[in-house]
Amino acid sequence: MTLGSKIAWDDTVLPFQLDRSDIRGRVARLDGVLDTILAQHDYPPQIEALVAEAALLTALIGQTIKLRWKLSLQIRGDGPARIIATDYYGPREEGAPARIRAWASFDEERLDPKAKPFDLIGKGYFAILIDQGAGTTPYQGITPIAGGSLSACAETYFAQSEQLPTRFAISFGQSREPGQPLQWRAGGVMLQVMPKASPFATGGGSAEGGLLHATDILHGEAEENWNRANMLLDTVEDLELIGPKVHATDLLVRLFHEETPRVFDAQPVEFGCTCSADKVRQSLSIYSAKDIGTMTTDAGIVTADCQFCGAHYEFDPKTLGFEAENPPEEDAGDDD
Repeated sequence: MTLGSKIAWDDTVLPFQLDRSDIRGRVARLDGVLDTILAQHDYPPQIEALVAEAALLTALIGQTIKLRWKLSLQIRGDGPARIIATDYYGPREEGAPARIRAWASFDEERLDPKAKPFDLIGKGYFAILIDQGAGTTPYQGITPIAGGSLSACAETYFAQSEQLPTRFAISFGQSREPGQPLQWRAGGVMLQVMPKASPFATGGGSAEGGLLHATDILHGEAEENWNRANMLLDTVEDLELIGPKVHATDLLVRLFHEETPRVFDAQPVEFGCTCSADKVRQSLSIYSAKDIGTMTTDAGIVTADCQFCGAHYEFDPKTLGFEAENPPEEDAGDDD
């Protein structure tokens, strides 16, 4: 695919509401953010695809959280793709960008180059964690890996854990502008029934493994509205999702003009990592001097690398652990 000029919606999430259907949603477009995330590691193509999908889902889901909150996705499986982890940090203040980071762990020796990316996860779980900051108890919801894609896992999560019918239509891949190198680009639409319109379902569901599905939750007019909005979303094309010339507002009008779409302020998104030397020290504070000794290299230092951004840290082992001789004062880093 050849891209034209960049549009204003790159690296943004646009929230909207369909007033006729009592459905809310988001349109997300990622390009530079996704490029930066994937540039941190030399991932095989299948792992890149999983990280790209997870990052896009994180942008779509994370936009609902309030200022300074943190939302994380964790996908863990027993296949070659062992861990996919993402974080979304809410903006520090109104108008500021949100921040996203993502990372994956995989067993390269077990990778089947012919397998679909999702099949590399195997059996495991899909989890969403929300941390509202100091003085609060983090929330965690978990659902089994099911449905054939990370998007389907997220839909199952919302149906099972939140009882909110949710639908994702996403696309991602590499594209090239004339004379430029390949660049990652992703786009998607998320639909979700407004919480007040979502009744409580009991018993088993009709989805894979007896999990709940949207059809198990909605009935009557709410079900008709949901089905109608989904039929309209079914008409979306990949090039409309990832751009580059279709504005998010134009896409919403094309898809949902009969549902009375109403848009809100767009949320800019950027790559951001909150790692710091102090946070590494804190994570090592539970270890004794003997334990720290086992982590010390032949050069007499303890090293740590951030999987999200690649930052490298080196420490004097005498300053680490709960038996540290001369622990340094905490730095004034990011408090997220």
